[in-house]
Amino acid sequence: MNNNQTDSGPFTAKQLSRFALLPLACSTLLLGACGGSSDTAIAATVADTQCAQVNDTGSVVVGSGLPGDPSAPELASGYRAKNLVSAKTYMVVSANPYASKAGCEVLKKGGSAIDAAVAVQMVLGLVEPQSSGLGGGAFMLHYDAKTKKVESYDGRETAPAAATPDYLRTISATDTAPPLPVVSAPESGASFNLLRQSGRSIGTPGAVRMLDVAYKDHGSLPWKDLFTSAAALANDGFPISGRMAAAIEGSKTLLKTDPEAAAYFLNADGTAKALGSVIKNPAYAATLNTLASSGADALYNGPIAQNIVNKIKMTSGGSPSFAITPGLTELSDLTNYQAKKRDPVCTTYRSYWVCGMGAPSSGGITVASTLGILENFYMTGYKPTSLDINGGKPSVMGVHLVSEAERMAYADRNKYIADTDFVALPGGSSDALLDKTYLRSRANLIDFSKSMGTASAGVFASPAPLASSIAEGKGTTHMTIVDKQGNVVVMTTTIESGMGSFRMTNGFLLNNQLTDFSVLSSDASGFIANSVAANKRPRSSMAPTLVFKMNADGSMGEFLMGTGSPGGATIIQYVVKTLVGVLDWGLNAQQATSLVDFGAANSATTNVGGEHPNVDSSTPAGGLAGGNDLLVTGLRALGHTVNVNAQSSGISTIVKVSNNGSSVLEGGADPRRENIVLGDTFKP
Repeated sequence: MNNNQTDSGPFTAKQLSRFALLPLACSTLLLGACGGSSDTAIAATVADTQCAQVNDTGSVVVGSGLPGDPSAPELASGYRAKNLVSAKTYMVVSANPYASKAGCEVLKKGGSAIDAAVAVQMVLGLVEPQSSGLGGGAFMLHYDAKTKKVESYDGRETAPAAATPDYLRTISATDTAPPLPVVSAPESGASFNLLRQSGRSIGTPGAVRMLDVAYKDHGSLPWKDLFTSAAALANDGFPISGRMAAAIEGSKTLLKTDPEAAAYFLNADGTAKALGSVIKNPAYAATLNTLASSGADALYNGPIAQNIVNKIKMTSGGSPSFAITPGLTELSDLTNYQAKKRDPVCTTYRSYWVCGMGAPSSGGITVASTLGILENFYMTGYKPTSLDINGGKPSVMGVHLVSEAERMAYADRNKYIADTDFVALPGGSSDALLDKTYLRSRANLIDFSKSMGTASAGVFASPAPLASSIAEGKGTTHMTIVDKQGNVVVMTTTIESGMGSFRMTNGFLLNNQLTDFSVLSSDASGFIANSVAANKRPRSSMAPTLVFKMNADGSMGEFLMGTGSPGGATIIQYVVKTLVGVLDWGLNAQQATSLVDFGAANSATTNVGGEHPNVDSSTPAGGLAGGNDLLVTGLRALGHTVNVNAQSSGISTIVKVSNNGSSVLEGGADPRRENIVLGDTFKP
């Protein structure tokens, strides 16, 4: 059986049996539908809704093929409203129904949040390969409910030991041409360097090593048991989802860079494998079985590692064939790779503690910086109006203040944040950037009557003049998990751009993460902190975030919330609006997740997600898109250049609340993607 084997049509009996937790006759869980007394039926309902999606008539199991099955392939575009989900003790929210189910089953068995994260990631690498996988990297925050300690894990990819400052800019010291391939556009007379397709874009993968380190700290179930769901799906097949189908279609030409990728994702005639087609990946199953039996080392030593190196060193590809500049990664780069435990970035925001990921991610610092600026404003007074399950209609001033705060936070991010093993933050830590007095001075720059357009970075002492850089891709995913013991994982993982480098080995795609570095090491303003160097980690905006209540003495109290999102540099905006939604505006987990995506990087443009049902993105005659929407026109009146293009967040949120005197979990899944919430759910 080869990697490109597919079957069209419905599930086979073998595939169906793998997912069904209930007898088919009882699957709707209508009261008394399976016979017996009402009490018996109620007990069955409570038990059987564990790891099933609850709906108005009962529940349905992921992969069952029954009406309402959340894994049934749908077109990727659009916004599909989702309801708040409540669970008693454990919950997982991830970007794909199969992944959420795999994690939920681990939690149901008593596994830890880390155990579930391993299982979820292994499935995501199969069913959402365009976003993350074994060939990419990740950042994770973990909360230990027993010790009350937050830890952060850095599984970011690294540049090879042979990388130079010009690694992404030139072929070599003696050949100053840009890395191949380069394509010409005759109509414009210009040439474009497709750096993503060169071997120079591929960093040493870190996600598997990071999960291994975290598992050794907090795992409970046997490591080998965490791969079974993903391996079964890979062997038996799964239907291609809407987002995966769209990613294949959009990348079908570039996937021909590598014959292995083309054979898996494309039909024999070169067309993209279609939505709903059942696709099998025995090579991925074999890799998972090797990792299960031999541990994470199998990805960093031996045949799998050598295959990764060989793919990075490809010198030609495509059809017809074209020259490719190889990467300089060696087997020693994989062997020597280390995932790192780092101090999380934890700051106060009103009566809460908010913890995020530190450098080389810019996410935690930039989110905290934005919140520190907003703390100086009465945000409660600018709540959304017309509140509904989709989060209502954001107010003009609420969006204005958040966007202005983000402009200044991004300005500092772009200039100062990079891999701190190579370039120190101002003052040697995040403290200077997040100092309350400094952020109050930044808040004083916000004008209620007009947008600042573009912000200047704050001024800090540095050993040399620094320039800014904004590079970042969008091939990312996120999961939020709470286990029965109250431990929490928020983890964002990535292969950088959709479909990564378009190169595949052993059933998984390799990242193009090094394009998150600045191609230039300096410009007229000075040295660029986020420039490439040997063994350096490129800056990221991934922002897995944990929120805690504040005790009366000001110390960190009990867990309140976990969230995060994919989306490249816009991740920061998605996370901030979700946090403000819950902490300032009193929205529940689903409302805050579903809320209109809005915000700004450091430019004159402010994003307002036009895909949202509460935004009118239509174009009036002779006007601009969104010209019929009061939020959009209100922002434009303040000088904002408003973009109403669809946003592509994938927010996964869990909030711990009190329900009739008991603590329960409420989950929100992004309606813009295939996210779902599963757990020991119930109808409140």
